Amino acid sequence: MFDEEKTINEILKGNPRAFKHIVKQYQNLVYSILNRILNNDEDIEDVGQEVFIKVYDSLKSFKKDSKLSTWIAKITYNTAINYVKKNSKYYFNTLDDHSDFQFSSETPETKLIGKEFDIYMNKLISELPLQYRTVVTLYHMDDFSIQEIQNITKFPEGTVKGYLFRARKLLKEKLEKDGYQ
Repeated sequence: MFDEEKTINEILKGNPRAFKHIVKQYQNLVYSILNRILNNDEDIEDVGQEVFIKVYDSLKSFKKDSKLSTWIAKITYNTAINYVKKNSKYYFNTLDDHSDFQFSSETPETKLIGKEFDIYMNKLISELPLQYRTVVTLYHMDDFSIQEIQNITKFPEGTVKGYLFRARKLLKEKLEKDGYQ
């Protein structure tokens, strides 16, 4: 069982090996967020390592006024967005090639429909504008609340709700256009 507070205290006392527990606990979250924002596996790997270095270096400033997962997601989001901004020419030229996007849903309906629908949804979500894609996946895939997404992205609550609404609306329109009811 992962004891977050104990692990943080061990790291802060000078035991860097305890950090492997944080990496193990949150690597799926970090890579899930990065996978939605970045275009290729090499960038995801590089930025993922940068995220965990930032988490380790900043752990002493973690105020515990939010969950550790929210704090790590915020660092991940900001690091990825900064990476995209620095490499914007590359990213906007290869946006259509974003084929590694992963959509994983645990709903029984999607499981029954099968892998083809997942692939189709991957494509639809990857075509959404970055801010819509980020908000809809943080909310629906990573189960963050509106307030946690607001904390992660620094978007006002109304903006988060608006992006979520518009992302769902765009997805629904695309699904209906392609014959899904």
